[in-house]
Parts: sequence; C-alpha cells; structure tokens
Amino acid sequence: MTAVMNAPIATKSVANKRQPARATGQFSFGKYREIIIAVGFFLLFDLGVLILNFYTSFQIAQDAVGINLAGRQRMLSQRTAKALLAVDTARAKGEAAGPDLAELASAVRLFDASLKGFLTGATVPGGDGKPVFLQAAEGPQAAGILKDAQALWSPYQQHLAPVLAGNASDTEMKAAVDYARANNVKLLGVMNELTTALEAVAAQRANTLRQVQTGGIALALLNFAFILFKFLRRLRTSDAAIEAANEENREILVSVREGLFLMTPDHRLGSQLSRSSHELFGQPLKPGDSFFALLAPLVSAKALADARDYVELLFAPHVKEALVQGINPLSEVEVSVRNRLGQDQRRFLSFHFNRVQEGEGVRHLLVTVQDITARMELEARLLDERQRSQKEFAMLLKAFDADPAMLRQFVARAETGLLEVNDLLRSTSSAQGEMAVLKAINEACRRIHALKGDAATLGLETLASQAHGFESELQRIRDSGGGTGHLGDTLLTLPMPLEDLLNKVAALKSLTGVQRPPTTDAPTGEAINQALTRLADDAAAAGGRQVKAVIRMGSLSDLEPQAGDLVREIAVQLVRNAVTHGIEPPAQRLASGKLAQGQLEVHLVRGETEWTLSVRDDGNGLSAQSVRQRLLTLGWYTSAQLDSFNDRQIIAHIFKPGFSTAGELTTHAGRGVGLDVVQANVQRLAARMMLTSTPGQFTEFRIRFS
Repeated sequence: MTAVMNAPIATKSVANKRQPARATGQFSFGKYREIIIAVGFFLLFDLGVLILNFYTSFQIAQDAVGINLAGRQRMLSQRTAKALLAVDTARAKGEAAGPDLAELASAVRLFDASLKGFLTGATVPGGDGKPVFLQAAEGPQAAGILKDAQALWSPYQQHLAPVLAGNASDTEMKAAVDYARANNVKLLGVMNELTTALEAVAAQRANTLRQVQTGGIALALLNFAFILFKFLRRLRTSDAAIEAANEENREILVSVREGLFLMTPDHRLGSQLSRSSHELFGQPLKPGDSFFALLAPLVSAKALADARDYVELLFAPHVKEALVQGINPLSEVEVSVRNRLGQDQRRFLSFHFNRVQEGEGVRHLLVTVQDITARMELEARLLDERQRSQKEFAMLLKAFDADPAMLRQFVARAETGLLEVNDLLRSTSSAQGEMAVLKAINEACRRIHALKGDAATLGLETLASQAHGFESELQRIRDSGGGTGHLGDTLLTLPMPLEDLLNKVAALKSLTGVQRPPTTDAPTGEAINQALTRLADDAAAAGGRQVKAVIRMGSLSDLEPQAGDLVREIAVQLVRNAVTHGIEPPAQRLASGKLAQGQLEVHLVRGETEWTLSVRDDGNGLSAQSVRQRLLTLGWYTSAQLDSFNDRQIIAHIFKPGFSTAGELTTHAGRGVGLDVVQANVQRLAARMMLTSTPGQFTEFRIRFS
C-alpha cells in the first residue's frame, strides 16, 4: 500500500482528472459499497471481540474471587474444628475460653456467610477483610457440591449454636465435638471439590476467551485483507481513490500513535476510543468512564484542579477557543503508568483539546493524547549536553587564566600519567594473580588521585570531577571483584572513561599553544602559592569549613623537576587532607574555644644539607582511638588483633590504601588514597616523614629530603 501511495501520481493528466471529482463533491455509495460494508464488518468484529473480552475477563475475575474464597472455606473448616477443640479443652481444664470462643465465632460466621454467597450470591468479606461480591456458583456440579456442603454444615451449625452462645451443657459440647470429629474431613473434602469445580469453570471461560480472541483476530485479518485488496484496485483505477487511501492511511497512523476520544460535557469518554488510549493511560478504558477519574492517579492534585477549570472554559461557548489554548495545564505532564508487565513506567504525555461545535454550543471536546517521552528525554539530554559543554568551556576559561607554566607542566604530567595508567591496566590480567591485579589497581588509583589533586589545584573542576568518577570505577572493580578470579578481566571496561580523560587533557594541551607566552619555563613561586591557597579554599567550601591558608612554596622551582613534582603532589594531598580531615566545622571549633576559621601553614624550606616540607593545621588532631575504631568498622582487624598494636602502629594505618575516616565520599576525601600517594612519593624521594599531633590541637607532617 505504501509503494502505491509513493508512486508518481502528480502528473498533468492526473491533475486534470481531479477537477471533476472536486467540482461535483458527491459521494457514490454504490461505488464504495463493498469497502463500506467491509469496514463495517471490521468495526463490528472489533467491537464484538472487545465486548466479549470485557465480559469474559469480568467473569474470570469473579471466578478468581470464588476460587480464592473456596480455598478460604477449606481453611475456615479447619479453624472451626481447631477452635472448637480448644474451647472444649479449656472447658475441661476449667480455664477461660474467651479468645478461642471468639476465634470459633469468627470462623463460623465467615464460613456461613461465604457458603450462602456461593449458594445465592452475596457481598462477603474478602481475603483482605474488605467486602467483595461473591456471585453464586454456576453449573450442576457446583450445585450438587453446595447441597452436600449445606447438608453437612446445617447440623454442624446447630451443634455449635449453644457453644457460641456460651451456655452449652456438657452433653451439647460433647455432641458438637463428636460431630466435628466425624464430619470435619468430609466438610474439607466437599470444599476441595468446590474449589476444583470453580477452577474448571474458570478454565473453560479462559478457553472461551482465547477462542473469541483467535476468531476475532482471524476475521479481522481476513476482512483487512479484503479491504486492502479493494483499496489497491481502486488506487490503480481511480485518482480519487488514491487520494482517499492516502487520507485514510494518515488517520490509521494517527490512531496507532496517539490516543483519540471524545469527551462529553459531563466529562465522560465517548463511545469511540483509539487503541493507543488504553496504553497511554496504563489501563483499559471504557466508554462512559470519567476523564478526571482516569487522570487523577496520574497527575498531581493541583494539575487535576487546573485541568478541570480549563475544560470548563472550553465547554463555555462564549469563551474564544484560541484565547485559552495557551493556558492548557496538560500540554506537558509527567505521569507514572503501568506497562504490560505490571511495572510502573515514567512517561510524559501531552493532552490537546479541540471543540466539536453544533450551532452555538459545544457538543464535545476532541481529546488527543500524545506520548512525548522521547522528546522530553531528548530535551533533557540536550540540556545535559549543553551544561556539560558550558562546564568544559568554563574549564578552558579557567585554564586560560592559569599560570602558563603550571598549566603546561600539568598537561605534560597528566598525559604521561594517563598513558602510564592505560599501559598498566592493559598489561594486567587475571592470569597474573589477584595480588598483582590489586597492586596495579592501587597504583592506578594513586596516579588518578594525584591527577585529581593537580586539576583541583588549577581550578579545573570538570577534569577533577571526571577523574573522581574514574577513580570510583577503579575502586568499584577492586571492591566487587575480590575473590572471584576475574578481577583482571573487569579492567577491560575502563578504556572509555580513560579515553574521555585523555581527550580533555588533549583539549588543554591544544590550549597551551594559544596562551600568552610564559616568561619562564617554570611556574613562579607566587603562582604555586596561589594555586595551593585556592585548593585549600575550594576544599574548605566543599566541606563547610573556614580556613586561612599561609602557603610558602616559592622555592619549589629550585628543585630538580622530578623531585619538584613529587614534593608538589605531597603538598597537594596534605593540604586537602588537612582541610577535610583536620580542620573542624566552624560550630565545632567555636564550641571547643577555637576561632571559627582554621589555620593552615605550608612551608618548603631549604636548609644547609636538606629540604623540609611542613604542613600544619590547628584542627582536631589524630586520635589513636578513633583510628582503632575505624579499623574495626572497616573489618580489617578483630578487637583482639587491635589490642596487640600500640598507638604508633595504629596511627601508621592512615597511610594504608583504602583507609579513610571521612564520613561521606566527596571529591576531596573519602577514598583513602591521598596519604597513600604521600607515602609513595616520600619513598620515591628517599625522604623521611615525621608526624606529630595532639588530639584537639594540631597535626603536623614534616618531610625531610636531600
């Protein structure tokens, strides 16, 4: 059909033949009689199958209620016997039987009500205690079973009556117990038979539903084939039929994609509904359903109230339709509907309302419902992409304002480090053993963590955030893959994040070529001090702290390049550690008698024979007890093992990979990698590190090297 419609029909001869058809404007029933009859049958088949589906589905639902309650009858027969025996036992012991007697009364009352419902139909308590309508059981088999059940139950009730009244004599109690013992199994068997009979009726109805659906679909397909055949013949012989087929094809496409129905002035759905309407609302719709009752579970109360007011305006003939189209509160609405699997699904729907007028009055509203989820998601992705681009642009602007020498050094270090991480990860596999893989991951974490600190020092937050994400992936693989034997294989999932980092570094590298030319190849001391000060301020702001940083690292440029890089990385990690772990929040500092603003001092001093880097903060200091408790929480040691360590050995664990006292994970803290980087760099420098701390007063790191 599509091929025919796409055929080149806009020729001069066809155009000439169109004029008479448009001029007459007459409709010939005889010409389209076969097609009209076929369409009528098609609609008739669809309507018949729909009605039968609704009816049979309703009956199946009622059967399900009956089967459920029949199963409950079995349980109630046993509860009745058990409660009766409990009452008899309590009576024999001379004890109060109040709870057992109440249980017996409840079971008898519920069993009797349900049995009467199966006989004549009635509203009874359902399985959840709420009232449900139980229709009378159908079929001669069920009638016979219920007759047997009534024959067993009526005497049973008579025996139970004095017991329930609380004035049963010993003879009456014995008679009731004897009857229960003699007929309990029989009553249970009858209820089992009732359940089986009801299940057979339900199965028969389900089979009938399948047959109806199969027959309806077959008839609809045959009818559709006939319609298609007739349309193809008309399209080949009549230009007017081609135009009509094009229009009808567009209508079919609209009905498939959109929900279409008419709304009456009392806000109810009309008799014709498109098939897509059911899926868009997430439930079957029926003519006559209240539009706002269907809409209520999908939207907020305010949106529902606004929609009511808007629809009332449209039904008011004196209100111009064009003037109120722009205030449609349902033009873009987020809803939660259930899909065919019964799962809640988030969607965006767009409702449009158009008047169907008759004279001066508004007879109906034509409601069109569209699923605009794809469009909204695309807009969200475009917004995310725009924000990402803005962040990257802001990063480039910050990089352009950074010290050229520091930026060039950072780019060179970052590119080299990332390529080394790439080689390290690619050369590691599960065949080398889990310890080798863990060692490779830890080394990669150190290098990425150092890169993140360098990026934060220059204010390149986007790059620092992406490095933080890559570090998260490394730790996730390390934490989830231990002991599986496939830890090395999972490293194959990391090339994409690593490639993104390399691309951003490449963008910064290209930027260094257009920056203002540097006066020297090395960053100035003032630039280094400013960068570390900015890092301290950013870390403090991120952690809700206040800090005054005094940085004197100007002599860093006097070191050899390799040693200078190691010392700078140590300073970066110790500054972040001091702000996030050492300096307390302002409220805590004030409560302990300190100034709200913490003090941080970083000095690099050249002595006669060696260099000294010192980082000191006036924060809460290091507590061996806190570290001990954290080790216990992490599960690294047992209490007995920790008791065997002295305080110095306990404090030494702060340099272990993965150890952190941070309560939550942030860009600046929480991974337990920063001090691991410090210790690794100290070893590469062949330096000595001294740590002094007084709980509640200060912490100071001193690194001495030649």
